[in-house]
Amino acid sequence: MSGSDASSVVTTYVKAWTSGDFDTARSTLHDDVTFVGPLGTADGIDECMRGLQGLKQIVEASEQRKVIADGDDVCLIYDLVTTAAGTIPTAGWFHVRDGKIAAFRVFFDARPLDPAR
Repeated sequence: MSGSDASSVVTTYVKAWTSGDFDTARSTLHDDVTFVGPLGTADGIDECMRGLQGLKQIVEASEQRKVIADGDDVCLIYDLVTTAAGTIPTAGWFHVRDGKIAAFRVFFDARPLDPAR
């Protein structure tokens, strides 16, 4: 897959889940997708979607800053706009296989989301 095709899959995914379009978000993920992030992990599409739906409760939008693609690997730098902690700078590293996201890791400072702070 070309970098631009992989980038399109990733940007479609992020825009979809942060806007609450879970059907489109799900359509961009492999059934065996894996996720690792500062708030948890998920194995498989159902577990991943449950996590996204839970996080969406505090997410208002995303603002894309930069997309860097290298074949099937895409790094997306974006601001995650939340109701709980304002804007959180975020980076995601995605691996696309057969036109769908097979694995991704998300990096951000989760401390502002900690209610104990």
